[in-house]
Formats: sequence, structure tokens, C-alpha cells
Amino acid sequence: MNNLLHLLEVHGPMTGKEIHEETTLSIFDLWLKCNHSADIVLQTVGTKYLRLDRYVEGFARLSPSIIREFCSYSVVGLKSRSKEAKTKADRLLQSIIRISRNKFELARTIMEEVIESQDNPQAVQEKACFLIAGDVVYEMAHHEPRPESSTGKIVNGSDLDILVIYNDLAEEIIESLDSAIYRKKFYLLNNPSYKEEIDYVIKALRKVDRQLEFEGFESMVASKNLEESKFLCGNHALFLDIKKMVSKRGIPDRITVLKERAYRERENARRQLLTSEDAVNDKQMRQLLFTTDEREEFYNPY
Repeated sequence: MNNLLHLLEVHGPMTGKEIHEETTLSIFDLWLKCNHSADIVLQTVGTKYLRLDRYVEGFARLSPSIIREFCSYSVVGLKSRSKEAKTKADRLLQSIIRISRNKFELARTIMEEVIESQDNPQAVQEKACFLIAGDVVYEMAHHEPRPESSTGKIVNGSDLDILVIYNDLAEEIIESLDSAIYRKKFYLLNNPSYKEEIDYVIKALRKVDRQLEFEGFESMVASKNLEESKFLCGNHALFLDIKKMVSKRGIPDRITVLKERAYRERENARRQLLTSEDAVNDKQMRQLLFTTDEREEFYNPY
């Protein structure tokens, strides 16, 4: 503990990740020490929001995970110099907002280029809308390097979750859209200037209607993504119609119930992890500590 306090005395307030890079402690042990010390203050920034995870009982969890929040969204400082920690936390929040807005604008630019690349851009503009979901819409995007799931290539943090919803588009136009977005995905992933990941889905409005039944994991995820999504480009009237469908089917209320449950589960997990040495050995506790996708990034966190 003395080494940790000395580090903060010399360097001033640091994020959880910055401290981890300067110590030999596991990220979980570091989290414990920072939360138990009476001489340390933690300033956490940003928004906690619902994420659906098939590996969590009931599917509902909060994002960011406990460890992601500590590493990327928390500033650790000496309690005697708490104003410095607050100042750094404010700067961190502004950086996160800036990253999120830059990713949003990149997504919009890329999708507008996709529309313009089509043989019949007017048809796409009139009968499809392009939306974004995920970290970016909550202004919680980050640039922490992580492996892309399908290729293992390192990407710059939060991916771009793109939804393309269409109504009455010809099959050849849909196939052309799919090919164009995939080429953009390949370009952004492999261009050193970007190293961004596009995760996208294209679906018909009639499929959206079926998915809003909120039955089963895939349907719940699709409904949540539509509820939180923001408009990028295309037909804005179609976007408004989708939002009306989401509201009419009661999805916002269902999301609220799941989020409240996720909050309770998160607080319970946090208390157990802080007070019981055995809690970290529980599979459900570890899943709330960090996600399955974060397992490689936070190698051996406990």
C-alpha cells in the first residue's frame, strides 16, 4: 500500500490503467487496494447503461464492467489532494465525450459514403435508415486497444455498432449495400490511421416488428439496440416510425426493468468482491467483474 501511495504522491492522480502499468499488482488486487484505502479517493466518470450478456443470469448487466470502469473511467488520487483528482476526472470525461463524438461522425461519414457509392443512391436514401447503437450513443466510447473478435487484429476501443433498417428495397440493392459496408469494415480495420471495427446488421422493417416481441436473447438485444439507437443518415421518417414501434411495444419500460435489476446485481457483486475473499472465485461474480470479451485484455485479473 505504501508503494501505491508513493506512486500517487509522485505522479499525482492516475487512471486505474495508468497505475496498473506502473505496478506488478494484478488489476483485481489493485482495484481492491484502491477501494479499501482510507487515504485514496476514486473519481468515476461517465454513464452506466444496460448491456445484455448471454453469460449473465437473466442477461442483464451494467456496462462498463467493474474492471473496465476502474481502468478506463476512474481516476485514483490521494484524498489529501482530492481537487487534483477531480480536475483530472473532468478532463477524462471530456476526452471520452470527444472520442464518442468523433466515432459518431466517422460512422455517419462512412455510411453516407456507402449510400453515395450505390448505383441507385436515391432508392437507398428513401427506403433505408442507418442508425448507431452501443457505447457511442451514451458518449462512453474509449480508445483502449483490444483484439477484434473474428480476426484478432487490434482495434482502437469501442466498435461502431451500425443498424441498417430498410422497407421494400430490391434484393440486389440490399446485397450491394452489404458488400459496400463490408468493404468499409475491411478498410477501417486494416488502415493504420483508423483501426476501427464496424459491427453491422442489415434487416427489413418486418423483421424489426418480429424482434420487438422481446422473446429470447437475440430478440432482446435487437430491441435494446433499437431503443438506444441514434440516427446517422438515410430516411429520417423511417427512423421515427421505428422509434414509434419501439415505444408502442413497451420496449423502454422493459429496458428500465432490466437496468434496475442490473444495478442491484452490480452493487451486490461489488459488495461481495470487496468483502469476501472467495467471491472472486464465483463464476457469476467474475462475469460482472469483467466481460467475456474483456477476458483476454484483463488477463488473469484475479
